[in-house]
Amino acid sequence: MGFIQRTDFSGRMDKSEEEAVIGQLTSVPLFSHLSGKDLKTVARSGTLRSYVAGDRIVTKGEKGLGFFLILDGRVEVKRDGKVIATLAPGAFFGEMALFEELPRTADVVAAAPSRCLVLTRWDFWGSMTREPEVLRALITEMARRLHETTKSLSE
Repeated sequence: MGFIQRTDFSGRMDKSEEEAVIGQLTSVPLFSHLSGKDLKTVARSGTLRSYVAGDRIVTKGEKGLGFFLILDGRVEVKRDGKVIATLAPGAFFGEMALFEELPRTADVVAAAPSRCLVLTRWDFWGSMTREPEVLRALITEMARRLHETTKSLSE
């Protein structure tokens, strides 16, 4: 999916964009085990945001308000002005902000024209309260991952 400059700033997705977003959500470990129907629910709880090169997407020290899935473009993760990672389509950041309101640990800046699916905590949880089966699946996956982490730390 190439970069598309949106003239509609509503953040809503058309059907082809929704299908592409769902496809990319399958690569996110937190969501990868969800059914197609559940992935559609997650995709629809987000909005599309476009950024030009140089736009600051998140700022170190600010409270994390949501999750970002890069659909197009490239972003740089910076700490103290130094690039510590470059993220391309399919990569994501901020997933823990869906669960906790902690300060961001780095700046994230668009290195090229970029587009992201943005899931704010309040939209995500609002959607999850209407779809308890998705919430149950997410909690089950988080418990599984916590169990694996605990097991690996005790070995």
